Amino acid sequence: MVKEFEKEVSRMMDNMFENEMKKVNDTLEQDLLISLIGEVNAGKSSTVNKIIGEDIASTNPMPGETVSVDPYNIKGLENIKFMDTPGLNDPNDENPKKTLEFVQQSDVVLFFLNAAGTVLSDSEKEKFTAIEKHNKDILIVLNKIDAAENIPSIVQFVKNHTNNKYKVIPISSKTGENLETLKKEILFLLEKKGKDLLFAKSMKEKSAAANRWIIGSGVSAGVIGASPIPGSDVIPLTSLQVGLIIKLSKLYDQPLTKKAAKDMIVITATQTIGHTIYRQALKFIPGAGSVIGGTVASAMTLALGYGVKYAYENNIAIDYDMIGDLFEKYKKREKNA
Repeated sequence: MVKEFEKEVSRMMDNMFENEMKKVNDTLEQDLLISLIGEVNAGKSSTVNKIIGEDIASTNPMPGETVSVDPYNIKGLENIKFMDTPGLNDPNDENPKKTLEFVQQSDVVLFFLNAAGTVLSDSEKEKFTAIEKHNKDILIVLNKIDAAENIPSIVQFVKNHTNNKYKVIPISSKTGENLETLKKEILFLLEKKGKDLLFAKSMKEKSAAANRWIIGSGVSAGVIGASPIPGSDVIPLTSLQVGLIIKLSKLYDQPLTKKAAKDMIVITATQTIGHTIYRQALKFIPGAGSVIGGTVASAMTLALGYGVKYAYENNIAIDYDMIGDLFEKYKKREKNA
């Protein structure tokens, strides 16, 4: 009886692993297009270099340097394209038309403004209005704040003149100020399209994306674990955790087998809620109520996520004692909250 139970659990996790792995692999095969739009010398190329963490874009300051819509590719991630477009005030009259034709294909449009120049000139307003007719997944990037004053007023001015429809992110591509905020906003837009993993893989610094997924999974796990229906928490919770582990493995380019994923889930569960309770949960005991519970499910998922992230970032084996300590920490925090 015990062996049959263990086989059933193993089959269930195998199916989850295969389904979640297929989802993630399908995501990674998509094309991701991020367009960079703005007047000449708005700092588009230097911003992309900062986001990625390496110099993939030319930063030649001469007007007219970009004369067509060209992709910046990252070696090994050729389906991710940062599309550099000609400056909107480029002397070549045909270039702006090419930019508008391309915009509607983009997953995210980064519209650059120069905080140290004339912000939202008549020309920029005209071009922005034309662009938003083709694509509304726009982030307004107010660059060069290191060379300007009274940034909050400029941000409010931009919001007022774009009907408060879009996020305005003040940054400095020179100093790196607020670049993390810009990355998070891009991730948020791409999350809706299931392309956030693609973008996260393009970044040299991956921790912010991993933290976002772990925290989101912790919140979702809490909702799942709080269900009053007996046994309804286990399958979706396990699927959620398997999906999280797979995304982290792909993000950090760490190999992950079915057996390794199952071990992570089972050992974490027995290390945190205990072997007996975990077996009861998997067997859906009638009348047992929600065996795991929202607080415990959330704390378990957070501990698992951060434990795996730490191991992947440091290229070491997973420390399940540390995961157990993290579980107690997050469980206590959830209860106090």
